[in-house]
Amino acid sequence: MTYSGIISNVKSDSIGAEIGLMPGDRLLEVNGEVVQDIIDLSFALAEEEIELLIERSSGEQELITLEKEYDEDLGLEFESAVFDKVRQCANKCIFCFVDQMPPGMRESLYIKDDDYRLSFLYGNFVTLTNLGVKDISRIARLHLSPLYVSVHTTNGELRERMLGGRQAGKIMDQLNELADKGIDFHTQVVLCPGVNDGRELDRTIRDLYALKPSVLSLSIVPVGLTRYRDHCHPLTKFSAAAAEEVTELVHEWQKKCREEIEESFVYLADEFYLAAGKEFPSYESYDGFRQLENGVGLVRSFLAEWEEEPIMADGYTEPQVIDVICGISAEKILVPLLAELAVPNLTVRVIAVENRFFGSDVTVTGLLTGGDIIEALKRLSGSRTGIIIPGVALRKGEQIFLDDTTPADIAAELGAPVRSAYFAQDLKQLLAAWR
Repeated sequence: MTYSGIISNVKSDSIGAEIGLMPGDRLLEVNGEVVQDIIDLSFALAEEEIELLIERSSGEQELITLEKEYDEDLGLEFESAVFDKVRQCANKCIFCFVDQMPPGMRESLYIKDDDYRLSFLYGNFVTLTNLGVKDISRIARLHLSPLYVSVHTTNGELRERMLGGRQAGKIMDQLNELADKGIDFHTQVVLCPGVNDGRELDRTIRDLYALKPSVLSLSIVPVGLTRYRDHCHPLTKFSAAAAEEVTELVHEWQKKCREEIEESFVYLADEFYLAAGKEFPSYESYDGFRQLENGVGLVRSFLAEWEEEPIMADGYTEPQVIDVICGISAEKILVPLLAELAVPNLTVRVIAVENRFFGSDVTVTGLLTGGDIIEALKRLSGSRTGIIIPGVALRKGEQIFLDDTTPADIAAELGAPVRSAYFAQDLKQLLAAWR
């Protein structure tokens, strides 16, 4: 197989710029060896004498020799972290969120990556169902640890049914083999009512806990259901009673784990506590928030950051009305916090936006779209000074929502400036000194 890393950016004043590398150039070999991803590249560039085989955008190939310090970077960025193709998921998971996406969206939203390299590099969850002998050998040889693994259940037969393939049933053999080779894991369960909850969840927690210390953490997140499920496996969302059963089961396991290993080990996504009407665990119970980007501990972390210091503001000389956007589930968190603000001449309106794009069952803030935000704000009467949108709803590193609208689109439609708040301190600072 031919590998080539396409250079997307060359940092100024870097070695790459000095030797004349340009965006669009392809890296074919380092020291006579092909590199299949930036993992290989990082090892190859550890040498002090480097020979690069570059293919220019014209198709002409050039051999470049250079010397550098052992830890000196070339200053290159690539279009992709992998130089062949991202491995995509071949499973037919009954809960797959990508299968519930509406038609006509940008192509990247339909990609189901299941690539162990992206798991190691970026914390993407993978199923391990497409690993071969060479892959396991490479993971062990390069010590690509920790990996992030979607387990869902340790019952092999049930996992085969949930993921739609025989390879899925080997999960415990795979985890044990990799653990024996010194690889650690963060794991997750997408919990589906009546499928892998109850006794099956208890079994999964027990099996993964037995793999400590190789299993670093286990998160449990509820299945996400959009309104685009015409050809999907029939599933339901968690009722308040069902969510309460899950929180009680996990609480008992957390109590056991803290007594035995002084950490919670298993963590619930915030949606379970909100659905059950339960109080969130203490800050310490999250043990450093190991799976924060998986929606585990966001509320507790937000509350802790909010309480770190009070808003220091003299207030405004003129009346200010600022709309703060959130999803339906976050409303009960934000409303009491913002109601306690005492900033002269400041009126804050919390706008909990119903998700019409994906369906009303989707209540998390991170899946809001610009179009739904615009429609919700248009229905409000009165003038506004500004709008604060949740940064978590924007594509990582970009100013764009899932429906391809942008904050600029919102500002143009509503005739008011729009600012993004990614967490509690951002929100505080914007409210204290709107600009």
